[in-house]
Amino acid sequence: MPAPLDPKLEMIALDAFPMREPVSRRAYTCLRLRTRSGATGWGECSRLAPADLSALRAAIQGKEASSFESIRRGLTVSPAAMAGLDLAMLDLVGKFTNAPVYQVLGGPTRNQARALARIEGETDDAIVAAVSQAHAAGHRAFLIPVPATHAPNHSATLVNATRQRLDRARAAAGPACDFVLDAAGRLTPGDASALAAAFERFHLLWFDEPCSPSSLSAAYRIASENVTPVGFGRFAAEAGVFQEMLRNDAIDIVRPDLARHGITQARRISALAETYYVAVAPFHDGGPIATAAALNLAASLPNFFIQQVAYPAAEDDRRMRARLAGDAIEIVKDGFLQLPHGPGLGITVNEAALNEYRERAA
Repeated sequence: MPAPLDPKLEMIALDAFPMREPVSRRAYTCLRLRTRSGATGWGECSRLAPADLSALRAAIQGKEASSFESIRRGLTVSPAAMAGLDLAMLDLVGKFTNAPVYQVLGGPTRNQARALARIEGETDDAIVAAVSQAHAAGHRAFLIPVPATHAPNHSATLVNATRQRLDRARAAAGPACDFVLDAAGRLTPGDASALAAAFERFHLLWFDEPCSPSSLSAAYRIASENVTPVGFGRFAAEAGVFQEMLRNDAIDIVRPDLARHGITQARRISALAETYYVAVAPFHDGGPIATAAALNLAASLPNFFIQQVAYPAAEDDRRMRARLAGDAIEIVKDGFLQLPHGPGLGITVNEAALNEYRERAA
């Protein structure tokens, strides 16, 4: 006969709150997981389909919050849905043990996490303004998008436009700041290779997603022919993709996506990278609940390098995030985020604000 379930950990309900920031329009879904005793765990993921939510609700019934692996193996849902459930279950386990998630996972390996601000904007002027604003807010490392190109394989034009953008961003940030160039997997291998070569002397932290990771030979060529480090991973759904890139020496920075892989899968990917002496810079572009999860993940990784965080340039977006989970979790000082110290993910979610900002169906 199986042992009786602990009411403090027995899951009985899961609620989803689709959110959209008023200015940036950044979208994510907050998850509230409740146990029979009334305890609440919080998670976050990208958009959640109704079918996935129904499957998650059915899967948690009669299960404890410590049984993520058994639930994962018997459930067919999107990676985002599984990642959100992972965060919420870990939050409950941390609250049950009265310890931060990173303590439950054997950490911490550090006392703070270096922050990488993702800068958004379609024009150079918008990007320079956002870099200046983020620098004033304490950021010292910036993820800058490569200019859009409508003429693939016109590498000289792209290199000149990118150099102008990066020069202006560096001038706005001042000395002692670092940059990552973000191609988001959109470039042809030829353009990506030309950019990697052109910016060798700029000492970028790395060149992010220079081309599609589906072309392993192209990724290897870019990594082997240039000294500019390359990062891949935010578009990879399976750990096997990371393994192939690591085996073929085609990756310098591993980039698991928190909204796709969750904490548990991201830790597996990081452990795999550690055997190849490769650092990890998790990708995160969601809301403040996921920021708390990202910091717990960072604290538990021996090969952690830097944590990407969303930098909302609009005051309305920053106010929304602060109201949802408190402003302390996303405060950056001299380029670093402090680890949360409370149990679970270490935040208190404002349910009134959650309902206020909840995106209603049209």
